[in-house]
Amino acid sequence: MTIEFLVTSLIVIVSPGTGVLYTLAAGLSRGAWASVVAAFGCTLGIVPHMAAAIFGLAALLHTSALAFQAFKWLGVAYLIYMAWSALRERGALRVEGGIGARSALNVTIEAILINILNPKLSIFFFAFLPQFVSADEPHPLAHMAGLSAVFMGLTFVVFVGYGLFAAAIRNHVISRPGVLTWMRRTFAAAFVGLGVRLAMAER
Repeated sequence: MTIEFLVTSLIVIVSPGTGVLYTLAAGLSRGAWASVVAAFGCTLGIVPHMAAAIFGLAALLHTSALAFQAFKWLGVAYLIYMAWSALRERGALRVEGGIGARSALNVTIEAILINILNPKLSIFFFAFLPQFVSADEPHPLAHMAGLSAVFMGLTFVVFVGYGLFAAAIRNHVISRPGVLTWMRRTFAAAFVGLGVRLAMAER
């Protein structure tokens, strides 16, 4: 593992995307514990993409237009659903005093799906990980798995940071109905925007 890998990974992770947006929403609407649960779910959602990159399955998405389009439109549909849920005060954007076991499970599942249904992630890791594995590496798969674990650890830590920040200002938001309404509209618009960006994505 190199400094270049850590810096590149942090730049990718810190950049706002669906996972960051979902974790912020969970922290604002349900508090600190919910944001940690969301961060954990988003991190788990990376695993299939990492596995695809390590075992070469991402090549299928890269070469097959049909597979890529099918995966892409599932992701777009889910982001639109998340936007609708935000406006209807459902899902992770439903304001609650705390988070129970059932709610935690729902947040985890939603967070996992947010990242799984993004074919660009598989293709990104397919191109990203091999750059940091030398040609003479005796155990390339093990090395890529190790780099993936580091990337996931960084993702969890950064996302928890985002979520705890959101949770820290939560009381200032939920105590003002007008601000809460605009928060939902903003998150809904952001989910739609990410959906449109994904819809326009090419392999």
